[in-house]
Amino acid sequence: MFWVLYGLPIVHPHSVLVVTINGAGMLIEISYILLFLLYSQGRTRLQVFLMFVASLISVGVVGSLVITLAHTHESRSMIVGIICVVLCIIMYASPLSVMKMVIQTKSVEYMPLFLSLAAFFNGVCWTAYALIRFDLYIIIPNGLGVMLATAQLLLYAIYYKSTQRQIEARRNKEEMGLAEVVVMKENGANKVGAMGVTNGR
Repeated sequence: MFWVLYGLPIVHPHSVLVVTINGAGMLIEISYILLFLLYSQGRTRLQVFLMFVASLISVGVVGSLVITLAHTHESRSMIVGIICVVLCIIMYASPLSVMKMVIQTKSVEYMPLFLSLAAFFNGVCWTAYALIRFDLYIIIPNGLGVMLATAQLLLYAIYYKSTQRQIEARRNKEEMGLAEVVVMKENGANKVGAMGVTNGR
């Protein structure tokens, strides 16, 4: 939502793509949140609802203060741009815990490839756009996002084979456990049958 605020003509003129693309993304995210609120229950629903309302209020407050107190496009762009940079870096850095788990477990099972690819191409596109217009507030977070997404893709390439071996070993173990259960049930049935024959005699 802050990127939409950043791209508004009153804050950072000539940023139609920033407004339209991030506006479309905002609408999609809001629809996800509304669906979650519709089907969730109890405390979880309340927490998400409060965070959603807090986000709307924060954007409204920042937008009002910036438009009221900052009287030039440069100062407005700087204030909102810094906020956008911080939030965008947090977003791109969020998979760091997953990357740590990948290194520790040598498995990319919980790091989806398509999500890493999407983050990479998203960062590349926005970095290229920002280089053309030389907008540091877009270059900094998205350039960092490209590096982090590249690191994720490298981890995926390094640990893909070991992940497949772990999945295969787990599948074999589950199949062996299932076979043991079947054998135990068959042996139990045979014992019951034998006891019935003995009692009949």
